[in-house]
Amino acid sequence: MKLQDRVLFVDGEAIVIDKPEGLPVDTPRAGGDSVEARLGELKLGFHRFPAPMHRLDRDTSGCLLLARNPKARSRFQQAFETGAVSKSYLAVLDGPVQGDEGVIDLPIAKVSSAAGGWRMVVEESGKRATTRWRKVAEAEGQTLVEFRPTTGRTHQIRVHAARGLGAPIFGDPVYSLPDGAELGTMTLPDCGMLLHAWRLVVPREPKEPIDVTAPVPDRFGRWLDYL
Repeated sequence: MKLQDRVLFVDGEAIVIDKPEGLPVDTPRAGGDSVEARLGELKLGFHRFPAPMHRLDRDTSGCLLLARNPKARSRFQQAFETGAVSKSYLAVLDGPVQGDEGVIDLPIAKVSSAAGGWRMVVEESGKRATTRWRKVAEAEGQTLVEFRPTTGRTHQIRVHAARGLGAPIFGDPVYSLPDGAELGTMTLPDCGMLLHAWRLVVPREPKEPIDVTAPVPDRFGRWLDYL
């Protein structure tokens, strides 16, 4: 499917697409498909390629904002840097969660090793990372949770789910394993990782804010009945 068929919002300043699971935003070092490699599909009548304003992991689907001109890019960048952008994610956690809602405040840092590859870990000397969460539903030992990150660290929600709530996101190929474990030793479910960038709200006064919701994909299966 072409990216232009996944446009959720478009005007002269911005495009929001529903990024599919399995497609990275940046082109991998080894090459291959990516949003970056397909920006020509999102020119939509403009001569200039749009610019992605944030990142979603390869295996995360949902709302991705792109700026269509330099002025909009500067405005959106400032909105992200000041924390004015609101992002909401849905995730299925592979385990029960204590409580109904709360705030995870755990600093995270990047580590790497020859055996384990790179990942983010909870580390006192790391960058501050905070995430609000709300339990949506529980069923058969799993939990559907809405996450609202207030900082934008790499793999923040995935680390906070696994290490902060004690239940990794279902299908997560990295944080379902203990820190330091060798990657690639986990058998992944056919549905992939159940993490979806559900809603994005971007202020842009004096205009109305961009407020977009991406349909929850079919891979969430039975959890669609709870939404």
